[in-house]
Amino acid sequence: MTVTADMAISLDGYIAGPNVAPDNPGGDGAEPLFEWIHNLASWRERQGMTGGEENRDSELMREWFDATGAVVMGRMMYDTGEEFWGDNPPFRAPVFVLTHRPRPTLVKEGGTTFTFVTDGIHSALDQAKAAAGDRNVDIAGGASTVQQYLGEGLIDELQLHVVPALLGAGLRLFEGLGAGRRNLEPVRMVDTPLATHLKYRFAK
Repeated sequence: MTVTADMAISLDGYIAGPNVAPDNPGGDGAEPLFEWIHNLASWRERQGMTGGEENRDSELMREWFDATGAVVMGRMMYDTGEEFWGDNPPFRAPVFVLTHRPRPTLVKEGGTTFTFVTDGIHSALDQAKAAAGDRNVDIAGGASTVQQYLGEGLIDELQLHVVPALLGAGLRLFEGLGAGRRNLEPVRMVDTPLATHLKYRFAK
């Protein structure tokens, strides 16, 4: 089992624009981070839609879906995505939501469940590992959630989809990690017109 983080990121290091809110999920000016995903065949299949472009980007997205057995995310990511994902979210796996606001588990169509975890990142990860079986656990976001897991050295692999855009402001992925060097080993680089896909493994 591998614990992964898989993020779309701008060339200047942002994974969302300013003013993220439930009615503004990506933040101001962040459309380029997500437009490339939403037209992929693999993403549209997961959303119950037809069409979309079948290309190398779509293959990488399908690979992520196939390999991932459980997901951990923060409450802000859940709140901003809930309406967009609808009744048939694309995860089709157990999702564990870090929160200070308890809520009963939600069972959605397609195999997605949302379990709200109030006792911290280690508990959420343990529950996700138990649910994932021999598949991966993905730390899906947002920035604060990924930063907490990075800071604790709990992520094994990091995949960045670097979009050719400069946002200039917003939520940076690698802020607040604290002192200490973290060495990474390159695993794969795939360059497409939509994004440069960089995959790294953290050196132990």
